[in-house]
Amino acid sequence: MKVHFIGIGGIGLSALARFLNNDGHSISGSDMKSSPITKELEIEGIKVSCPQEAKNISEDFDLVIYSAAVTDENPELIEARLKQIRTLSRKEALPIVLGDKKNYCVAGAHGKSTTTAILASILQSSALIGAISKDFGSNFRYVNDLVAFEADESDASFLLSNPYCAIVTNAEPEHMEYYQYDYDKFYESYERFIGLAKKRVLNGEDKDIKKLNIDTENATFLYPSVDIKNLSYTLKDKEPCTRFDLKDLGTFEVWGFGYHIAVDASLAILAALNELDIETIRKNLLKYKGIKKRFDIVQANDKFVVIDDYAHHPTEIDATMKSIELYDNLTNLDNRIVLWQPHKYSRTHDNLEGFKKCFRRCDELIILPIWTIPGEQKLEIDFEKEFAAYNPIFADRISSTKGRIDLIKDEKIIKSYDTGIFLGVGAGDITYQLRH
Repeated sequence: MKVHFIGIGGIGLSALARFLNNDGHSISGSDMKSSPITKELEIEGIKVSCPQEAKNISEDFDLVIYSAAVTDENPELIEARLKQIRTLSRKEALPIVLGDKKNYCVAGAHGKSTTTAILASILQSSALIGAISKDFGSNFRYVNDLVAFEADESDASFLLSNPYCAIVTNAEPEHMEYYQYDYDKFYESYERFIGLAKKRVLNGEDKDIKKLNIDTENATFLYPSVDIKNLSYTLKDKEPCTRFDLKDLGTFEVWGFGYHIAVDASLAILAALNELDIETIRKNLLKYKGIKKRFDIVQANDKFVVIDDYAHHPTEIDATMKSIELYDNLTNLDNRIVLWQPHKYSRTHDNLEGFKKCFRRCDELIILPIWTIPGEQKLEIDFEKEFAAYNPIFADRISSTKGRIDLIKDEKIIKSYDTGIFLGVGAGDITYQLRH
């Protein structure tokens, strides 16, 4: 088929485009502006047009797939419909991409990108991930019809992912605006997702998974407090490493720091047992080198380390802060500075009490303006009042140079940092600010 992607520069849509391109289809796409992802797609032979215009839609397209951010006013979507070309949202397109594959689908509010990337490294399989795995330098890999897939609950699209094996890290309520704040509807979607799979691997101690009505046949439960033992942390070649014993399967080592890393790796290991022997799993786990924007060390010298982390929910930030504490203890770098870019008004408002607690391990807190999405309803949040206990610094943006971070407000440098651990958390453009 000739398939055109509107919003091809997004991390999720670009992976689908790459997958179909390697599956033998003719792929093109567009985005509002050029980006590192669109440039990589062009190198791979995919024609990308920027900006989005009606003229980009050709009569001979068989299918147009568009991202969740694309509205009915988008000129390319309008043109495709006028030309009576079949149009599908990313969610609706999943059966076309995944329908005939053996899919290991990982879902959960937190940890699904990491677990999917670990699983892809263990299985040495095809992969579709909402982040870039450092093992193979992409959010996508095409090997065969065995697929490690990051399944998204935010719009219930995981129900269209055709799971052979469903892996659920946790089922904490998130993206509740999509579910109209109906918790029964939210939990039912997880039950349906799990019920679709022939095999299930679940975190049996997650308080929200416990609420689900699950058929336990062909289900493997991980009970981390019992099954994971002898947990320890070290630096190997200056990289973070977590070592642990799992059930009666022996000792494993995985890139990263933290209890949550051991849990994610354990779920991936238990799922991989459906395909591989334990010694192959143990060896392949070492191929995992982390994912971009998850405890991603972007600068490091003897006195100053800058870490980029995608954490944008209180539970995720709390886990990352624990990892920072471990890193601090191993490197003896004093002063933990956290730069937070809140992500979306709705998420910040809905989880405000959690955000007020999750930074408690930091020495300084810097807050950037909220990263919003098009069309999002603005909500009033008094950050100065709500976060007064931290005496936070408010900045417009940062400037990153080798060995230093500058805080910018009203186009003036208000403070600079060149010692300690500097952690940036958020799902907006903070990752680019930290790397420039």
